[in-house]
Amino acid sequence: MHDAPTTAGQQNTAATQQATAAGLVVPAASGTARVGVALAIPQPWGSQLDRHRAESGDPLAPYIPAHVTLLGPTDVAGDALPAIEAHLERVAAQHRPYPIHLRGTGTFRPVTEVVFVAVARGISECEQLAGAVRSGPLDRRLQYPYHPHVTVAHDIPASALDAVYEQLAGFTARFTVTHFTLYVHGVDGQWRPVRDFPLGGAADGPVRQAAGPDRSPSGPGTDR
Repeated sequence: MHDAPTTAGQQNTAATQQATAAGLVVPAASGTARVGVALAIPQPWGSQLDRHRAESGDPLAPYIPAHVTLLGPTDVAGDALPAIEAHLERVAAQHRPYPIHLRGTGTFRPVTEVVFVAVARGISECEQLAGAVRSGPLDRRLQYPYHPHVTVAHDIPASALDAVYEQLAGFTARFTVTHFTLYVHGVDGQWRPVRDFPLGGAADGPVRQAAGPDRSPSGPGTDR
C-alpha cells in the first residue's frame, strides 16, 4: 500500500513544536505530527529481512525495518496525540494475541514496484486489528485495499526485485503477536517507537518507549 500521508487534524500545538525541536516529529504541515502503527517483526527474523532489503539496494532500508503495517503514514494534529493513544489503548484491549506465520514472497507488480514476504496465517486478525486502528481519531481512506505483508524491496530495478523475490521464496517465520506500536517520523527520516500497546491478556498495560536516536526503530514507512 503506497498511500500518501493522510491528514487527520489541523490544529497547532506546543506539544508538537517541542517534539519537533527534539528531532522526533516531522512537521508535515504546521502543528502536525506524522504517525504510524505497525507490528514489528521480532528477532531473529526482523534483522534477516532488514539485511535482504539493504542488500537489494533499497534506499529506504536504513529507515524502515521489517514490519506489518496497521496504519500507514498519517498526519495528525499534535494535540490529538493523547486522544490517539487513548483510542489505541481501547483497540488493544479489545483484541487478543494471535499467531502469525510469514511464508514465501509475493509482489504487487505491475501496480506498484514492491516485493514482500507474505502473511500465510493471521491475515484476518491483522485485517480486523488494522480496521479497528483506522477508526475514531485515526479514521482514514486507503488508496489500496488493506493487505498485510512485510515489504522487503520497494522501487528498485526489476532485476533486483526479482532477486529478492527468489532469495526469500523459502523464508518462513512463526511468532505470536502480543502488541502493536505507535511510531512518529523523525526529521532524520527514521520511524521511532513511542509506545507499545499490549493486546488484551498479553500484559498489564501499554509500555511507553524511550525515544532517541540510539533506539532501533521498527516503523511503518508505507502502507504497501
